Amino acid sequence: MEFAKRLEYLQANVFADMDQAKARAIAAGKDLIDLSLGSSDLPAAPHVLDAIAQSLPDRSTHGYLLFHGTRAFREAAASWYTSKFGISVDPETEVLPLIGSQEGTAHLPLAVLNPGDFALLLDPGYPSHAGGVYLASGQIYPMPLRAENGFLPVFADIPAPVLAQSRMMVLSYPHNPTSAIAPLAFFQAAVAFCQQHNLVLVHDFPYVDLVFTQGSQNSQLLAPSILQADPEKSVSIEFFTLSKSYNMGGFRVGYAIGNAKLIRALRQVKAAVDFNQYRGILNGAIAALTGSQSQVSIVVKTFRQRRDAFIDALHRINWQVPTPDATMYIWAKLPKQWNDSIQFCTELVETTGVAASPGAGFGKFGEGYVRFALVRDPAILETAVERIATFLHSR
Repeated sequence: MEFAKRLEYLQANVFADMDQAKARAIAAGKDLIDLSLGSSDLPAAPHVLDAIAQSLPDRSTHGYLLFHGTRAFREAAASWYTSKFGISVDPETEVLPLIGSQEGTAHLPLAVLNPGDFALLLDPGYPSHAGGVYLASGQIYPMPLRAENGFLPVFADIPAPVLAQSRMMVLSYPHNPTSAIAPLAFFQAAVAFCQQHNLVLVHDFPYVDLVFTQGSQNSQLLAPSILQADPEKSVSIEFFTLSKSYNMGGFRVGYAIGNAKLIRALRQVKAAVDFNQYRGILNGAIAALTGSQSQVSIVVKTFRQRRDAFIDALHRINWQVPTPDATMYIWAKLPKQWNDSIQFCTELVETTGVAASPGAGFGKFGEGYVRFALVRDPAILETAVERIATFLHSR
């Protein structure tokens, strides 16, 4: 049996290898502290669950849900966005429900790229960004993210021949895995660059609320939207998810907002692949977006406390790691005696039961780093660091 060549690019999966290492650790009797996945351990808000529960007995929610049946959700998403960023959005033409933002980043390349076209991606970056390009038979040009540049790409470094074949650029800030925040001025430069070179500008924005440091009272959030730099939505589309802010990762709810032509093109791809979520789940999402936002504040406070506890514990064992201003991750340079992130993470989990993500899993320029997800309470995070200390001292 022969398979499509595009699958060759999807075979190497560092995270699948790490799952095997975790399984070996469990089989060996290790008490697993899994800090490798950015899956929140916090619950969805009660009013969200109530909205879903109240939908279950309603027989009208049990059938297929087509685009026009999602109008109430699209209106809630548009209203949420306008309230947050002050930019008007047409819920009919500029919003599209998604089964998580990953659906958007994985499927949009099918609407934008022809075989052989380049997509400009962040390196390190979220793996599904690359997966979508490969499924569309596109090519990837990795834009290196280096600490000395604030983990922002340098557009001037992109070769002219690559730009001539490029059709899209994918950004994502606050950034997974580095936790970097991009200022609005950077987004304005990105929009101008994409306009100049006729590129679609994609912004994956799952950590919109997970920002721990605010500016002055009159300044905007440190995590701006790409559409603040492109209010006319000339080249841009932005993907949101309820997974992080509202602890609804398993419910798979996201949406796209942006250029109407891009929304329509993505909608065409989506129509060939799936319908929408169960209407009751969207009712829960509407409750999340339109109801009290106090739960979001609790989420941000919780991850700030976890960040502080984990960073303080690392510093106590002389692992000096910068304190991130956003996301639910710690992006740590490997200790000096290590230069292979996969080996480090494999040996760490098999020896101590502490699981982390190797930087190499996020791209070539992620090597030399390890990512910890703050998905456990502070006491457990401190226990994890104690185990890490023992591991490092034994080497």
